[in-house]
Amino acid sequence: MPTVRPNAARAQPPADRGGSTWSISDLAQEFALTTRAIRFYEDEGLLSPRRKGTARIYGERERTRIKLILRGKRLGLSLSEIGELFDLYEATRSERPQLAKFLQMLSDRRAMLAQQREDIDAVLAEIGALERECRRRLKRGEDTAPAAGARAGGE
Repeated sequence: MPTVRPNAARAQPPADRGGSTWSISDLAQEFALTTRAIRFYEDEGLLSPRRKGTARIYGERERTRIKLILRGKRLGLSLSEIGELFDLYEATRSERPQLAKFLQMLSDRRAMLAQQREDIDAVLAEIGALERECRRRLKRGEDTAPAAGARAGGE
């Protein structure tokens, strides 16, 4: 779980514009989340529902932010990176800086995934070679006991 950082200033509750509202349970059900996860996003400063007594009232802004949080997580972004994107938009009320930062994050993520793919391909190639060697030895009927202290895979 990411470290909780103080972000009370990050997400300010929007003014009531008379639009649609949802309860925490409504949003949890819609997005297949737990209410605890939604409250965690609130604690992280990513959401700021209005309050009516102890009840949280979520507007379109929070609903959209949950969609964006889930998309960011699917892309492998951290909650702090997602929050940074939200902050850029709130600070400038312009998509331009937000989009530029998002492009950089996507580029970094793509590079990391490409490296992981290379690493996986190398491991798969090694597994393939070991499987072929094992099959070859089984086919030849080799049944020699390994030298004392030797382990499978030649290590």
